[in-house]
Amino acid sequence: MNRIHSYVVRYDSGFAPNPFYGYCTLATCKPDIRRSAEVGDWVVGSGSNNRTVRLGGHLVYAMRVTEVMTFDAYAIDRRFVAKKPFRYGSRKQSCGDNIYFRAGPDGVWQQRDSFHSLADGSRNHRHVTRDTRVNRVLIGADFVYFGGRGPKFPPELQDMHGRPLCKTGIGRSCFDDPQLLERLDRWVRSFGVSGYQEPPHEWITLRR
Repeated sequence: MNRIHSYVVRYDSGFAPNPFYGYCTLATCKPDIRRSAEVGDWVVGSGSNNRTVRLGGHLVYAMRVTEVMTFDAYAIDRRFVAKKPFRYGSRKQSCGDNIYFRAGPDGVWQQRDSFHSLADGSRNHRHVTRDTRVNRVLIGADFVYFGGRGPKFPPELQDMHGRPLCKTGIGRSCFDDPQLLERLDRWVRSFGVSGYQEPPHEWITLRR
């Protein structure tokens, strides 16, 4: 049975998730979701209600998982070459999430200069350890990403126990209610658009 994994996108920078180049990918952070999500599941990110953001109750993105792969496979897949970060390029290039690779199955994890590196571009061991302890990357070819300008969640998006789909606190919520899955799918399709739509919240704040 497919499930929904719902959480708050605390830092909406275009890095995690990365909604560019035709695929929404979750390759860093959220180890619990990356560990448990399977093909056909939905991952739903809601806005943060932090006082510097104030987007609680709004959709950041919704992604149906269409593939799951290892970091090794992700690093060499030609579809995701553009997701390798170039920190001195455009904003989109700088937030690439294809950052982990190694020489072989037993090799040491290397980390490309990225949002998870140290300021000088060297490996951030804390992030390396946390990210790679779950050797799974979630790929979504079926997604919609609104970033900092997403719609509000309708109140009827709740499960049979009255739990709202929209996450408001830390951690994640997991739902296996078939009716909620159907309502979520119908809501996402009702937008009439798919893929990347609006810039990440952090990009919008930089323009102010």
